[in-house]
Amino acid sequence: MRSSGQGQVTVSDEDVRVVALRTAVARLRRQLAVLPADFPDRAVAEDELADLAAMSEHGVPEVSRLHRSLLLVAGAIGSVSALSRGLTEVCHAVELFGDPPRR
Repeated sequence: MRSSGQGQVTVSDEDVRVVALRTAVARLRRQLAVLPADFPDRAVAEDELADLAAMSEHGVPEVSRLHRSLLLVAGAIGSVSALSRGLTEVCHAVELFGDPPRR
């Protein structure tokens, strides 16, 4: 179903991009929480995922903030192969919002 005039498919009046982001972030946070390995930037990843989760709870997030957080998360956990699938899902969810505005 399409909401009139907005061009985005909605579920219960909620933007599906936001739902996809919330779902992907929650899944990656769970994967990170059960990962027994510690790595130097784990706290950075946890903090940025918490920020992404908070952004997804308050309507449509600012695209540039989404991309900034994604870069920080990717940099923090990019080499942890056990989290690569979850990181890819978050990346795809962020991509649904489009490119950040050019400066």
